[in-house]
Amino acid sequence: MRSPFPGMDPYLERHWGDIHTSLIVYARNQLNAQLPDDLQARVEESAGVEIEDRRARTVYADVRVVEQPDEPWAVRETAAVAGAAAVAVAEPYVVMLEDEPRTQRRLEIVDTTDGGRVVTAIEVLSPANKVGLDGPVAYRRKQREYLEAQVNLVEIELVRGGECVLAIPEDRIPFACRTPYRICVRRAATPERAEIYAVPLRLPLPNIRIPLRPSDEDVVLRLQPLIDDCYRDGRYQRIDYRVEPVPRFGEEDAAWLDQLLREKGLR
Repeated sequence: MRSPFPGMDPYLERHWGDIHTSLIVYARNQLNAQLPDDLQARVEESAGVEIEDRRARTVYADVRVVEQPDEPWAVRETAAVAGAAAVAVAEPYVVMLEDEPRTQRRLEIVDTTDGGRVVTAIEVLSPANKVGLDGPVAYRRKQREYLEAQVNLVEIELVRGGECVLAIPEDRIPFACRTPYRICVRRAATPERAEIYAVPLRLPLPNIRIPLRPSDEDVVLRLQPLIDDCYRDGRYQRIDYRVEPVPRFGEEDAAWLDQLLREKGLR
């Protein structure tokens, strides 16, 4: 079953942890079917710490649990290892840490004949990259490292919350590309240029060109089938479309969204 939306389904933003992981894996598979034999698309991951915004809570809904023993200062008889005599031990409090490491995944195309050199990095942006004080700073640092290393950078922005962290100053984005979702491509061969794809709410997601080495032709990443697969495989037809998406849209897009969902019997 497909989403009721022709392009990006804004209700998927609430489930971005799942969508993000699936989207990267599906994109890897689609690209590997097109790449030259000596290039490989790989899912890379690193541990990052998500820190809550000093002004607003993080978008992720984390559960903090504190487990307390019935008698805080009691000791419990515990059997020692390997049949040794029982030893009295104090019962600790168990506290879930606030800033737990969260895995940040990205897609990299590497040259397998050149020591695994990264040719192109594909970042599917998450709220952790855009919300708060520390997340955007950390992302921009990684962004700068890619550009300085002359790696092609593709940024896919399919979440609306937070600030603009694309590799182009926000005031340089053409008015026609100031859509709810956007894609930015920076080519190592032309560092003075940025390619921006508009991604409106009302249209299918675009097919975008992925740059490789200067001697290679671009390959095409077809985004709409990837989102369609995420929706179907994740069983997101169970979404309750009667509630408003978060963040809310402006008046014009909100009216279009409401009419679409009513026409499809979902409101």
